[in-house]
Amino acid sequence: MLPNVTPAPDTAIPAEAVAPLMRGLNVLRRLTDADGSCSLSALERASGLARSTVDRITATLARMEYVRLDGRDVVLAPRLMELGNAYLAALRLPQLLDAHADALADELDESVSLAVADLDGIRFIHQATRRRAMSLSFRIGDLLPAERTAPGPLFATEWEEDDWARWHARRAADPEDRCFPAVPARSRPLDGSGGHSLGDDFEERTGRARARGWALDDQLIEPGLVALSMPVREADGRIACVVSVVSHTSRHTVDDLRQALLPRLRTAVAAMERELREAPPAVPTAPSGLAAWTGASKQELGREFVESLARGLTVITSFGEGRSELTLTEVAEATGLARATARRALITLEHLGYVTTHGRFFRLTPRVLGLGFPPLSRTTLSDIATPHLTALSDRVHESTSLAVLTGDDIQYTARVAPSRIMSVNVTVGARLPAYATALGRVMLADLPEPPLPEPAPLTRLTVTDPAELRAVLDRVRRDGYALVDGELEEGLRSIAVPVRERGGRVVAAVNVAMHSSRRTPEECVTDILPQLHATAARIEADLGVAGRFRRVPNT
Repeated sequence: MLPNVTPAPDTAIPAEAVAPLMRGLNVLRRLTDADGSCSLSALERASGLARSTVDRITATLARMEYVRLDGRDVVLAPRLMELGNAYLAALRLPQLLDAHADALADELDESVSLAVADLDGIRFIHQATRRRAMSLSFRIGDLLPAERTAPGPLFATEWEEDDWARWHARRAADPEDRCFPAVPARSRPLDGSGGHSLGDDFEERTGRARARGWALDDQLIEPGLVALSMPVREADGRIACVVSVVSHTSRHTVDDLRQALLPRLRTAVAAMERELREAPPAVPTAPSGLAAWTGASKQELGREFVESLARGLTVITSFGEGRSELTLTEVAEATGLARATARRALITLEHLGYVTTHGRFFRLTPRVLGLGFPPLSRTTLSDIATPHLTALSDRVHESTSLAVLTGDDIQYTARVAPSRIMSVNVTVGARLPAYATALGRVMLADLPEPPLPEPAPLTRLTVTDPAELRAVLDRVRRDGYALVDGELEEGLRSIAVPVRERGGRVVAAVNVAMHSSRRTPEECVTDILPQLHATAARIEADLGVAGRFRRVPNT
């Protein structure tokens, strides 16, 4: 158990703490430690909870669409990212600084990270990575020990005596960093006299970082990894976050990294600090207000639904952009909970370190990102779509697919086929001409000037006249779906709808494909199309959550 994720053993549990909420958060942490998937029996062992309790908690989380129950396995679902999104939205730093970090990564052709302090550790809030054989594997939300990073000494320049005491206690309790799964364990622990190994002169490095205004990581995490970091400061001089350029010794030595990249890093940091100073005030967003929903779920599911857990998690989602700090009254109003219920949830969250108090105000801490965000931050569009395609295929007993537009073709990125003697045989990765497929037409219809190469007749039914094809795309744009009957292959009938990102742009399409003998075109529209629209809506909802603070890759 991470010493800086849970209270110290001698920290008394407040009398008003909500035990089911504590247990539920424990389960979410265990699932996160297991990289997002765990069997119910393994979850029982890891959490120390009774199997009946684990079953009730996972049933509640599944009802909230925070996990998916896949046989005997529990799998984190993209909707859980709304907890971490609440923290990131309240923080505002990703929204304001991500574009600067991405531009710096493009300019330097190196990975760039943004990190915030989490007690005596650091936690990533943004990653702009390069696609290389040896590339950075850290994820948004990953927690690292401060002393093994370049940002750590910079954050430690603001530590007080209690912070240093916490750091020393943690190092003594976990000398090999076994409790930080995001980093390799130390090859050698601290020596018996209290000295440091692996060149771990952290307090000296903190002093140098204070004097220089920047810090280096010379292979402290693992051999070959080097990093250069600078703080991004608020108007009052406090560190808002730290930006790091991360490379490999095959490309830069640590001295070369400092000499070649420090001037460009300074320029980027100056632009980031200017962004923070000049940013307009945040516009408050509407909170989720799920209290009524939790009550209805309790009535429907009975004792299998742990209402106090659901309501406690709802309190986290009451924070967000323009809602970085809230009073008890504001939390109660945002969630629809009674003040006493909201108060007990906040007491519990504060005890576990997910909330801090500042006078009358409550704020989320970076620890919220530890609730599933790291494994889910690598979720792809096909990962998001596959469970929904499976459910649709089970309902309609036909093949379902997700595809993206690649030039003049579509490329299949997810696919589910039922057990049939005769079924549509297309594999993930396969490419087909967009103009002759329902998937392609709904994506082409979203483009202002869709590319239409000279269409070749694939069957006797293929539309090849450019004017007729443009008229078809106009109809698809108007109707919101495409139905292609025998144009790609005679006997093959397919109906498709678009999948849109948060801004409304079509990024993919989903379809149901079948042999023409099984359903008429009219039955496809009346029976299949409503379910296809509902499936696309579920994919879009998950994509909206997963893609709020990161770009979701197609594959």
